[in-house]
Amino acid sequence: MNRIFLVISFIFWSLLAVAQPSKQQQLEAQKAQIQKEIAAFRSLLKDEKQKEKSVLSQLAEQKARIRLSEKLISTTAKQKRLLEDDIYLTQLKINKLNRELKVLKEDYAKTIVKSYKSRNDKSRIMFILSSQNFLQAYKRIQYMKQYASYRKMQGEEIAEKQEKLNIEKARLEKNKKEKEKVLAENKKEKELLEEQKKEQEKLVKEVQKNKKKYVAEIDKKQKKAREIDKQIKKLIAEAIAKANKKNAPKGTKSSSSKFVLTAEGKIVSDNFKANKGKLPWPVEKGYVQLRYGDQPHPVHRNLTVHNSGVEIATEPGSSARAIFDGEVLQVQVVSANNKAVYIRHGDFVTVYLNLQTVSVKQGDKVTIKQSIGKVHTDSSGKAVIKFLVLQNTTTLNPEQWLYNM
Repeated sequence: MNRIFLVISFIFWSLLAVAQPSKQQQLEAQKAQIQKEIAAFRSLLKDEKQKEKSVLSQLAEQKARIRLSEKLISTTAKQKRLLEDDIYLTQLKINKLNRELKVLKEDYAKTIVKSYKSRNDKSRIMFILSSQNFLQAYKRIQYMKQYASYRKMQGEEIAEKQEKLNIEKARLEKNKKEKEKVLAENKKEKELLEEQKKEQEKLVKEVQKNKKKYVAEIDKKQKKAREIDKQIKKLIAEAIAKANKKNAPKGTKSSSSKFVLTAEGKIVSDNFKANKGKLPWPVEKGYVQLRYGDQPHPVHRNLTVHNSGVEIATEPGSSARAIFDGEVLQVQVVSANNKAVYIRHGDFVTVYLNLQTVSVKQGDKVTIKQSIGKVHTDSSGKAVIKFLVLQNTTTLNPEQWLYNM
């Protein structure tokens, strides 16, 4: 029973070892994306005009930086665990190869000793000549050939096992060094995180000094955001009704809550859905300043701030780009410096808010990564795009659709 359990365990760990490199590659890709965001954060922070920046803006930036640090720490911790598993499995392989190599070498040594004792050419000739008949002599010649071949095969098997052993030892050393590197990264990032949290506490205290002012400012922004959300859903609902009326058969009442898809529209929708988690960001460079969904209020911890999309800080003058092939459903002027582009992908709609200028119009066909306008840059030199994903009029989490967000 114990033997069966050991065999099953070894097979399981062997399969896990095969699966791990792809998981390690995924984590490395995630880490690279986080580090890219951190680099963008540092670059943008350096270029912005600090004197015009509000405390709330600084607090938002600090929260974004802390989130990136926590993501990086979590990713490196996962890498560490995988490396530890891989080191353990590699050591098991090395132990097994060492045992097999020991047995092979012992067998080979016995064969060499036996060959040495019968090394006299006369003995070999006499062995053949003492045969009782021709058939026996032929068999003895074949036996000697096979014996020589067996010795050669033993030598080759030993060399092959030794090569495998050397490969596994090199892999073990590589993994150990990689683990040390990951541990050092994790430790450094944790130290930075502690510093950032202290800085955040200072900013929160500063906000608390003038609570009324900042609460009013946040509430005003939230009210404006809710109004824009209503406008977005209203515009999409109108577009759905218009599209369905156009495509509905004569004498049939069209639905106004969901897009009625043609065969071509269903293909587009299915393709968009199939690329969930793989879609490019709506800007080439940047970092997530405000995530999707409900988040704690920076002043009143018992209150929440809602975000219907994801806000990405990017370089001034950056282009907004379509995240997938589609058709421009609507171009909306929200305010003087805030235009929005709606792109339809079957029954999915992506919305790009806070654009200074727009380079597409309603009805245009767009391709993935095509520029659709320029992101607005405010007086402090900050450019932030708000990006939304909806299926019909239902708001979805954009972080689940964009690559490594």
